[in-house]
Amino acid sequence: MSKTLAMLHTSHVLIPTFSELCERNLPKISTFHMVDESLIKNTIAAGKLTKATIRRMATLVASAREGGADAVMVTCSSIGPGVSVLRALFDFPILRIDEAMAEEAVRRGARIGVLATLKTTLEPTVDLLRETAATQSRDVTVIPCLCEGAFDAILSGDDQTHHEIVTENLKDLMQRADVVVLAQASMAGVIQKLPSALRKVPVLSSPELAVKRVEKVFMSMKQRSNSRH
Repeated sequence: MSKTLAMLHTSHVLIPTFSELCERNLPKISTFHMVDESLIKNTIAAGKLTKATIRRMATLVASAREGGADAVMVTCSSIGPGVSVLRALFDFPILRIDEAMAEEAVRRGARIGVLATLKTTLEPTVDLLRETAATQSRDVTVIPCLCEGAFDAILSGDDQTHHEIVTENLKDLMQRADVVVLAQASMAGVIQKLPSALRKVPVLSSPELAVKRVEKVFMSMKQRSNSRH
């Protein structure tokens, strides 16, 4: 029996990215996408992830399960902190898109730069990095950077302005950090457009690392299933 992964997005723009990554890295895994833009819009309006939004996340995860999902990935970092609540409610894997990236960043350096286009994403990512460092018993300094105007640009369809703002902030942050993480999946394309000569330190984005984590999760599920038979 093949496994099925559901992806919970807060924007349809991420679907092509994750479809391509899953086709390349998870060829034997079936996937489907669920999009609810109100999750991020309500979070931005409130300035934080609320209990009401987490309850709605739980409803969507339950729907994904009923739709055949063996695991669910939450692809929006702003609502990522809700995953810990979801894991307490459901008995199947719920993945947070930025966990694998945070673990990799903590392994790579003591000064970690965080680039985000939304305050509601920046703060949870900084918290996650500090929590991850504590789990690994490492001392880190997190350097946050908010790319003002970039989110509005991408919402209006102006990808070029978004990339320019993010790139300028990234260049500055690379001078001050051992490793830089891009807090939003929508920023991943910036890495491909950055000339290799300008990549002073490792720059990590969440989508590919998260999809590779899915592969490990499903392998672990298969091994546990085999050990029971």
